[in-house]
Amino acid sequence: MANSPAAPAAPPKPTWDPKSSESLSPLLRPTIRIRLTLLYGGMFLIAGILLLTIIYMLAAQALNVGGELPFKIVTGQVTSGVCNLPKNGSADQFNEAMNSCVNHQRQQALDHLLARSLYALVGLSIIAFAFGYAVAGRVLSPLGRMTRTARRVAGTDLTRRIELDGPDDELKELADTFDEMLDRLERAFTAQQRFVANASHELRTPLAINRTLLEVHLSDPGAPVELTQLGRTLLATNERSEQLVEGLLLLARSDNQIVERKPVDLAEVATRAIDQTLAEAAGKGVEVRGEQSPAVVQGNGILLERIALNLVQNAVRYNVAEGGWVEVTTELQPGQALLVVSNTGPVVPAYEIDNLFEPFRRLRTERTGSDKGVGLGLSIARSVARAHGGRIIAEPREGGGLVMRVTLPV
Repeated sequence: MANSPAAPAAPPKPTWDPKSSESLSPLLRPTIRIRLTLLYGGMFLIAGILLLTIIYMLAAQALNVGGELPFKIVTGQVTSGVCNLPKNGSADQFNEAMNSCVNHQRQQALDHLLARSLYALVGLSIIAFAFGYAVAGRVLSPLGRMTRTARRVAGTDLTRRIELDGPDDELKELADTFDEMLDRLERAFTAQQRFVANASHELRTPLAINRTLLEVHLSDPGAPVELTQLGRTLLATNERSEQLVEGLLLLARSDNQIVERKPVDLAEVATRAIDQTLAEAAGKGVEVRGEQSPAVVQGNGILLERIALNLVQNAVRYNVAEGGWVEVTTELQPGQALLVVSNTGPVVPAYEIDNLFEPFRRLRTERTGSDKGVGLGLSIARSVARAHGGRIIAEPREGGGLVMRVTLPV
Protein backbone atom coordinates (compact mmCIF):
# COMPACT_ATOMS: atom_id res chain seq x y z
CA MET A 1 0.00 0.00 0.00
CA ALA A 2 1.41 3.39 -0.95
CA ASN A 3 2.59 5.61 1.81
CA SER A 4 0.17 8.43 2.39
CA PRO A 5 1.51 11.93 2.94
CA ALA A 6 2.05 13.05 6.45
CA ALA A 7 -0.86 14.77 8.10
CA PRO A 8 -0.60 18.54 7.95
CA ALA A 9 0.76 20.21 10.99
CA ALA A 10 -1.80 21.90 13.13
CA PRO A 11 -1.93 25.64 12.60
CA PRO A 12 -0.01 27.55 15.24
CA LYS A 13 -1.97 28.74 18.18
CA PRO A 14 -2.68 32.45 18.31
CA THR A 15 0.11 34.28 20.06
CA TRP A 16 -1.26 37.75 19.61
CA ASP A 17 -1.14 39.87 22.70
CA PRO A 18 -2.29 43.49 22.57
CA LYS A 19 0.55 45.89 23.26
CA SER A 20 0.50 47.59 26.56
CA SER A 21 -0.49 51.23 26.37
CA GLU A 22 0.81 52.07 29.85
CA SER A 23 4.33 52.96 28.70
CA LEU A 24 3.46 56.65 28.63
CA SER A 25 1.19 58.75 30.77
CA PRO A 26 -2.22 59.39 29.15
CA LEU A 27 -1.46 63.12 29.23
CA LEU A 28 1.94 62.70 27.55
CA ARG A 29 0.86 60.20 24.92
CA PRO A 30 0.30 61.96 21.55
CA THR A 31 -3.26 60.76 21.10
CA ILE A 32 -5.51 61.87 18.26
CA ARG A 33 -7.80 63.63 20.71
CA ILE A 34 -4.99 65.79 22.14
CA ARG A 35 -3.51 66.55 18.73
CA LEU A 36 -6.85 67.54 17.23
CA THR A 37 -7.68 69.61 20.31
CA LEU A 38 -4.42 71.56 20.03
CA LEU A 39 -4.77 71.87 16.27
CA TYR A 40 -8.32 73.19 16.05
CA GLY A 41 -7.98 75.20 19.27
CA GLY A 42 -4.92 76.95 17.86
CA MET A 43 -6.66 77.54 14.54
CA PHE A 44 -9.65 79.10 16.29
CA LEU A 45 -7.38 81.29 18.42
CA ILE A 46 -5.42 82.53 15.42
CA ALA A 47 -8.63 83.17 13.47
CA GLY A 48 -10.07 85.13 16.40
CA ILE A 49 -6.97 87.30 16.70
CA LEU A 50 -6.97 88.03 12.98
CA LEU A 51 -10.69 88.85 13.03
CA LEU A 52 -10.35 91.23 15.99
CA THR A 53 -7.39 92.97 14.35
CA ILE A 54 -9.22 93.42 11.05
CA ILE A 55 -12.37 94.70 12.79
CA TYR A 56 -10.32 97.21 14.80
CA MET A 57 -8.55 98.54 11.74
CA LEU A 58 -11.76 98.76 9.72
CA ALA A 59 -13.60 100.53 12.56
CA ALA A 60 -10.79 103.06 12.99
CA GLN A 61 -10.76 103.76 9.25
CA ALA A 62 -14.56 104.03 8.99
CA LEU A 63 -14.93 106.39 11.94
CA ASN A 64 -11.88 108.43 10.89
CA VAL A 65 -10.46 108.43 14.41
CA GLY A 66 -8.12 111.40 14.95
CA GLY A 67 -9.36 113.23 11.84
CA GLU A 68 -11.26 116.45 11.43
CA LEU A 69 -14.94 116.77 12.32
CA PRO A 70 -17.42 116.93 9.44
CA PHE A 71 -18.47 120.44 10.55
CA LYS A 72 -16.90 123.54 12.12
CA ILE A 73 -18.05 126.87 13.54
CA VAL A 74 -16.93 130.00 11.66
CA THR A 75 -17.72 133.39 13.13
CA GLY A 76 -20.94 132.32 14.68
CA GLN A 77 -22.02 130.26 11.70
CA VAL A 78 -21.68 126.51 11.14
CA THR A 79 -20.80 125.26 7.67
CA SER A 80 -20.23 121.70 6.51
CA GLY A 81 -19.32 120.02 3.23
CA VAL A 82 -20.91 116.78 4.42
CA CYS A 83 -23.97 117.81 6.40
CA ASN A 84 -26.83 119.79 4.92
CA LEU A 85 -27.20 122.50 7.57
CA PRO A 86 -29.65 125.40 7.23
CA LYS A 87 -28.05 128.79 6.64
CA ASN A 88 -30.82 130.71 8.28
CA GLY A 89 -32.93 129.18 10.94
CA SER A 90 -33.66 128.84 14.59
CA ALA A 91 -31.40 127.06 17.05
CA ASP A 92 -33.78 124.09 17.24
CA GLN A 93 -33.72 123.64 13.48
CA PHE A 94 -29.93 123.85 13.46
CA ASN A 95 -29.56 121.29 16.30
CA GLU A 96 -32.03 118.89 14.64
CA ALA A 97 -30.18 119.10 11.32
CA MET A 98 -26.82 118.58 13.03
CA ASN A 99 -28.14 115.57 15.00
CA SER A 100 -29.58 114.02 11.85
CA CYS A 101 -26.27 114.48 10.03
CA VAL A 102 -24.22 112.86 12.81
CA ASN A 103 -26.63 109.89 13.03
CA HIS A 104 -26.43 109.46 9.27
CA GLN A 105 -22.64 109.40 9.40
CA ARG A 106 -22.63 106.84 12.17
CA GLN A 107 -25.07 104.61 10.30
CA GLN A 108 -22.90 104.77 7.21
CA ALA A 109 -19.84 103.88 9.30
CA LEU A 110 -21.63 100.88 10.84
CA ASP A 111 -22.87 99.70 7.46
CA HIS A 112 -19.41 100.02 6.02
CA LEU A 113 -17.94 98.13 8.98
CA LEU A 114 -20.56 95.37 8.67
CA ALA A 115 -19.92 94.89 4.97
CA ARG A 116 -16.14 94.77 5.38
CA SER A 117 -16.48 92.39 8.36
CA LEU A 118 -18.66 90.06 6.32
CA TYR A 119 -16.14 90.05 3.47
CA ALA A 120 -13.35 89.32 5.93
CA LEU A 121 -15.38 86.55 7.58
CA VAL A 122 -16.08 84.88 4.24
CA GLY A 123 -12.42 85.05 3.28
CA LEU A 124 -11.27 83.65 6.62
CA SER A 125 -13.90 80.90 6.43
CA ILE A 126 -12.66 79.80 3.03
CA ILE A 127 -9.08 79.78 4.25
CA ALA A 128 -10.05 77.93 7.45
CA PHE A 129 -12.04 75.29 5.56
CA ALA A 130 -9.26 74.76 3.04
CA PHE A 131 -6.63 74.52 5.76
CA GLY A 132 -8.82 72.24 7.88
CA TYR A 133 -9.52 70.02 4.87
CA ALA A 134 -5.81 69.68 4.14
CA VAL A 135 -4.95 69.02 7.79
CA ALA A 136 -7.78 66.49 8.18
CA GLY A 137 -6.58 64.67 5.07
CA ARG A 138 -3.08 64.60 6.50
CA VAL A 139 -4.29 63.30 9.86
CA LEU A 140 -6.67 60.72 8.38
CA SER A 141 -4.35 59.47 5.64
CA PRO A 142 -3.54 56.31 7.67
CA LEU A 143 -7.23 55.40 7.58
CA GLY A 144 -7.18 55.62 3.79
CA ARG A 145 -4.12 53.42 3.75
CA MET A 146 -5.87 50.86 5.94
CA THR A 147 -8.94 50.97 3.69
CA ARG A 148 -6.87 50.31 0.57
CA THR A 149 -5.12 47.42 2.28
CA ALA A 150 -8.45 45.95 3.39
CA ARG A 151 -9.74 46.11 -0.18
CA ARG A 152 -6.68 44.26 -1.45
CA VAL A 153 -7.12 41.67 1.28
CA ALA A 154 -10.75 41.24 0.17
CA GLY A 155 -9.30 39.92 -3.10
CA THR A 156 -7.64 37.07 -1.09
CA ASP A 157 -4.25 38.79 -1.12
CA LEU A 158 -3.55 38.02 2.52
CA THR A 159 0.14 38.90 2.18
CA ARG A 160 -0.64 42.62 2.30
CA ARG A 161 0.18 44.52 5.48
CA ILE A 162 -0.32 48.13 6.53
CA GLU A 163 2.96 48.55 8.43
CA LEU A 164 2.03 52.05 9.54
CA ASP A 165 4.82 54.29 10.77
CA GLY A 166 4.39 57.29 13.01
CA PRO A 167 3.55 58.21 16.59
CA ASP A 168 2.11 55.60 18.92
CA ASP A 169 -1.47 56.86 18.72
CA GLU A 170 -4.85 55.20 18.21
CA LEU A 171 -4.41 54.90 14.43
CA LYS A 172 -1.09 53.07 14.74
CA GLU A 173 -2.57 50.78 17.36
CA LEU A 174 -5.49 50.02 15.03
CA ALA A 175 -3.13 49.37 12.10
CA ASP A 176 -0.96 47.04 14.19
CA THR A 177 -4.05 45.17 15.37
CA PHE A 178 -5.23 44.83 11.79
CA ASP A 179 -1.83 43.46 10.74
CA GLU A 180 -1.97 40.92 13.56
CA MET A 181 -5.44 39.85 12.44
CA LEU A 182 -4.17 39.40 8.86
CA ASP A 183 -1.36 37.21 10.15
CA ARG A 184 -3.85 34.96 11.89
CA LEU A 185 -6.13 34.85 8.84
CA GLU A 186 -3.22 33.97 6.57
CA ARG A 187 -2.20 31.11 8.86
CA ALA A 188 -5.80 29.87 8.98
CA PHE A 189 -6.25 29.99 5.19
CA THR A 190 -2.91 28.28 4.65
CA ALA A 191 -3.93 25.51 7.02
CA GLN A 192 -7.26 25.20 5.21
CA GLN A 193 -5.53 24.88 1.83
CA ARG A 194 -3.22 22.18 3.19
CA PHE A 195 -6.22 20.36 4.63
CA VAL A 196 -8.13 20.48 1.34
CA ALA A 197 -5.11 19.23 -0.61
CA ASN A 198 -4.42 16.35 1.80
CA ALA A 199 -8.10 15.48 2.17
CA SER A 200 -8.35 15.31 -1.62
CA HIS A 201 -5.66 12.64 -1.68
CA GLU A 202 -6.75 10.76 1.43
CA LEU A 203 -10.39 10.55 0.35
CA ARG A 204 -9.85 9.79 -3.33
CA THR A 205 -7.26 7.04 -2.89
CA PRO A 206 -9.36 4.46 -1.01
CA LEU A 207 -12.38 5.12 -3.22
CA ALA A 208 -10.28 4.62 -6.33
CA ILE A 209 -8.89 1.36 -4.91
CA ASN A 210 -12.40 0.12 -4.09
CA ARG A 211 -13.60 0.99 -7.58
CA THR A 212 -10.69 -0.90 -9.17
CA LEU A 213 -11.28 -4.00 -7.04
CA LEU A 214 -14.99 -4.00 -7.82
CA GLU A 215 -14.40 -3.56 -11.54
CA VAL A 216 -11.90 -6.44 -11.54
CA HIS A 217 -14.40 -8.63 -9.72
CA LEU A 218 -17.23 -7.73 -12.10
CA SER A 219 -15.01 -8.54 -15.10
CA ASP A 220 -14.76 -12.17 -13.97
CA PRO A 221 -17.25 -14.16 -16.10
CA GLY A 222 -17.29 -17.03 -13.61
CA ALA A 223 -18.41 -14.99 -10.64
CA PRO A 224 -21.73 -16.00 -9.03
CA VAL A 225 -24.78 -13.94 -9.96
CA GLU A 226 -25.39 -12.89 -6.35
CA LEU A 227 -21.84 -11.57 -5.94
CA THR A 228 -22.03 -9.82 -9.31
CA GLN A 229 -25.23 -8.03 -8.28
CA LEU A 230 -23.69 -7.10 -4.93
CA GLY A 231 -20.59 -5.81 -6.72
CA ARG A 232 -22.70 -3.59 -8.98
CA THR A 233 -24.55 -2.20 -5.98
CA LEU A 234 -21.28 -1.49 -4.19
CA LEU A 235 -19.83 0.07 -7.34
CA ALA A 236 -22.81 2.40 -7.61
CA THR A 237 -22.45 3.33 -3.94
CA ASN A 238 -18.72 3.91 -4.41
CA GLU A 239 -19.39 6.12 -7.44
CA ARG A 240 -21.85 8.16 -5.42
CA SER A 241 -19.24 8.58 -2.67
CA GLU A 242 -16.71 9.76 -5.25
CA GLN A 243 -19.19 12.35 -6.53
CA LEU A 244 -19.81 13.50 -2.98
CA VAL A 245 -16.09 13.86 -2.26
CA GLU A 246 -15.47 15.73 -5.52
CA GLY A 247 -18.40 18.02 -4.81
CA LEU A 248 -17.25 18.78 -1.27
CA LEU A 249 -13.69 19.54 -2.39
CA LEU A 250 -14.90 21.74 -5.23
CA LEU A 251 -17.25 23.54 -2.85
CA ALA A 252 -14.36 24.17 -0.42
CA ARG A 253 -12.07 25.48 -3.17
CA SER A 254 -14.68 27.65 -4.89
CA ASP A 255 -15.50 29.64 -1.75
CA ASN A 256 -12.35 31.71 -2.35
CA GLN A 257 -11.86 34.46 -4.90
CA ILE A 258 -10.43 33.49 -8.27
CA VAL A 259 -6.93 34.97 -8.46
CA GLU A 260 -5.87 33.77 -11.93
CA ARG A 261 -8.47 34.83 -14.48
CA LYS A 262 -8.59 34.25 -18.22
CA PRO A 263 -11.13 35.20 -20.91
CA VAL A 264 -13.96 32.65 -20.94
CA ASP A 265 -16.93 32.69 -23.32
CA LEU A 266 -20.14 31.74 -21.52
CA ALA A 267 -21.60 30.59 -24.83
CA GLU A 268 -18.83 28.00 -25.19
CA VAL A 269 -19.23 26.96 -21.56
CA ALA A 270 -22.99 26.51 -21.98
CA THR A 271 -22.51 24.54 -25.21
CA ARG A 272 -20.13 22.10 -23.50
CA ALA A 273 -22.56 21.65 -20.62
CA ILE A 274 -25.40 20.94 -23.07
CA ASP A 275 -23.29 18.40 -24.96
CA GLN A 276 -22.57 16.52 -21.75
CA THR A 277 -26.26 16.42 -20.84
CA LEU A 278 -27.86 15.60 -24.20
CA ALA A 279 -27.75 11.82 -23.68
CA GLU A 280 -29.43 12.04 -20.28
CA ALA A 281 -31.99 14.52 -21.62
CA ALA A 282 -32.81 12.24 -24.56
CA GLY A 283 -33.28 9.31 -22.18
CA LYS A 284 -35.81 11.33 -20.15
CA GLY A 285 -37.53 12.80 -23.20
CA VAL A 286 -36.51 16.38 -22.34
CA GLU A 287 -35.82 18.85 -25.13
CA VAL A 288 -32.78 21.08 -24.70
CA ARG A 289 -32.95 24.34 -26.64
CA GLY A 290 -31.85 27.94 -26.52
CA GLU A 291 -29.53 30.42 -28.24
CA GLN A 292 -26.08 31.07 -26.87
CA SER A 293 -24.74 34.51 -27.80
CA PRO A 294 -21.05 35.34 -27.18
CA ALA A 295 -20.48 36.66 -23.66
CA VAL A 296 -16.84 36.80 -22.61
CA VAL A 297 -15.97 37.15 -18.92
CA GLN A 298 -12.76 36.93 -16.90
CA GLY A 299 -12.57 33.80 -14.78
CA ASN A 300 -11.77 30.12 -14.49
CA GLY A 301 -13.19 28.12 -17.39
CA ILE A 302 -13.41 24.81 -15.50
CA LEU A 303 -15.35 26.32 -12.60
CA LEU A 304 -17.66 28.29 -14.90
CA GLU A 305 -18.35 25.13 -16.87
CA ARG A 306 -19.25 23.48 -13.58
CA ILE A 307 -21.90 26.17 -12.99
CA ALA A 308 -23.50 25.58 -16.38
CA LEU A 309 -23.27 21.79 -16.10
CA ASN A 310 -24.85 21.71 -12.63
CA LEU A 311 -27.71 23.99 -13.69
CA VAL A 312 -28.43 22.09 -16.90
CA GLN A 313 -28.24 18.70 -15.16
CA ASN A 314 -30.63 19.85 -12.43
CA ALA A 315 -32.99 21.25 -15.07
CA VAL A 316 -33.01 17.91 -16.90
CA ARG A 317 -33.33 15.69 -13.84
CA TYR A 318 -36.03 17.73 -12.07
CA ASN A 319 -38.42 17.98 -15.00
CA VAL A 320 -41.80 16.66 -16.04
CA ALA A 321 -42.31 13.14 -17.29
CA GLU A 322 -43.58 14.11 -20.74
CA GLY A 323 -43.12 17.15 -22.96
CA GLY A 324 -40.45 18.73 -20.80
CA TRP A 325 -37.87 21.20 -22.04
CA VAL A 326 -34.79 23.07 -20.88
CA GLU A 327 -33.80 26.42 -22.37
CA VAL A 328 -30.21 27.63 -22.03
CA THR A 329 -29.32 31.16 -23.18
CA THR A 330 -26.34 33.46 -22.81
CA GLU A 331 -26.11 37.15 -23.59
CA LEU A 332 -23.89 40.13 -22.99
CA GLN A 333 -25.37 43.14 -21.19
CA PRO A 334 -23.76 46.48 -20.25
CA GLY A 335 -21.12 45.65 -17.64
CA GLN A 336 -22.19 42.04 -17.14
CA ALA A 337 -22.73 38.68 -18.80
CA LEU A 338 -25.87 36.61 -18.24
CA LEU A 339 -26.44 32.85 -18.28
CA VAL A 340 -30.11 31.80 -17.99
CA VAL A 341 -31.32 28.20 -17.57
CA SER A 342 -35.10 27.72 -17.62
CA ASN A 343 -36.99 24.46 -17.41
CA THR A 344 -40.36 22.91 -16.95
CA GLY A 345 -40.91 20.87 -13.85
CA PRO A 346 -42.81 20.65 -10.58
CA VAL A 347 -44.20 23.78 -9.00
CA VAL A 348 -41.65 25.31 -6.62
CA PRO A 349 -42.97 27.57 -3.83
CA ALA A 350 -41.14 30.86 -3.53
CA TYR A 351 -40.33 30.23 0.14
CA GLU A 352 -38.43 27.06 -0.82
CA ILE A 353 -36.02 28.80 -3.20
CA ASP A 354 -33.37 29.62 -0.58
CA ASN A 355 -33.34 26.04 0.68
CA LEU A 356 -32.33 24.76 -2.76
CA PHE A 357 -28.92 26.44 -2.44
CA GLU A 358 -28.13 24.79 0.89
CA PRO A 359 -25.83 21.72 0.78
CA PHE A 360 -27.60 18.34 0.94
CA ARG A 361 -31.04 19.92 0.69
CA ARG A 362 -33.68 19.48 -1.94
CA LEU A 363 -37.25 20.57 -2.43
CA ARG A 364 -39.29 19.52 0.64
CA THR A 365 -36.46 17.22 1.86
CA GLU A 366 -33.78 17.81 4.42
CA ARG A 367 -31.22 15.29 3.19
CA THR A 368 -30.42 13.70 -0.11
CA GLY A 369 -32.17 10.45 -0.72
CA SER A 370 -32.46 9.84 -4.47
CA ASP A 371 -30.28 8.97 -7.41
CA LYS A 372 -30.42 12.47 -8.91
CA GLY A 373 -27.22 13.64 -7.30
CA VAL A 374 -25.57 14.35 -3.99
CA GLY A 375 -27.34 17.64 -3.29
CA LEU A 376 -24.39 19.95 -3.90
CA GLY A 377 -25.05 21.19 -7.43
CA LEU A 378 -26.66 24.53 -6.63
CA SER A 379 -24.39 25.09 -3.61
CA ILE A 380 -21.33 24.69 -5.84
CA ALA A 381 -22.87 26.93 -8.52
CA ARG A 382 -23.52 29.69 -6.01
CA SER A 383 -20.03 29.42 -4.50
CA VAL A 384 -18.37 29.56 -7.92
CA ALA A 385 -20.49 32.55 -8.95
CA ARG A 386 -19.54 34.41 -5.77
CA ALA A 387 -15.87 33.56 -6.27
CA HIS A 388 -16.09 35.28 -9.68
CA GLY A 389 -17.75 38.37 -8.19
CA GLY A 390 -21.17 37.44 -9.57
CA ARG A 391 -24.40 36.01 -8.25
CA ILE A 392 -27.05 33.44 -9.06
CA ILE A 393 -30.78 34.03 -8.63
CA ALA A 394 -33.53 31.40 -8.78
CA GLU A 395 -37.13 32.32 -9.58
CA PRO A 396 -40.19 30.06 -9.75
CA ARG A 397 -41.56 29.73 -13.26
CA GLU A 398 -45.26 30.01 -13.97
CA GLY A 399 -46.66 26.57 -14.56
CA GLY A 400 -43.80 24.83 -12.76
CA GLY A 401 -40.05 24.70 -12.96
CA LEU A 402 -37.36 27.29 -12.30
CA VAL A 403 -35.55 30.14 -13.99
CA MET A 404 -31.89 30.30 -12.92
CA ARG A 405 -30.03 33.53 -13.74
CA VAL A 406 -26.25 33.72 -13.35
CA THR A 407 -24.81 37.24 -13.57
CA LEU A 408 -21.05 37.72 -13.90
CA PRO A 409 -19.05 40.95 -14.29
CA VAL A 410 -17.20 41.44 -17.57
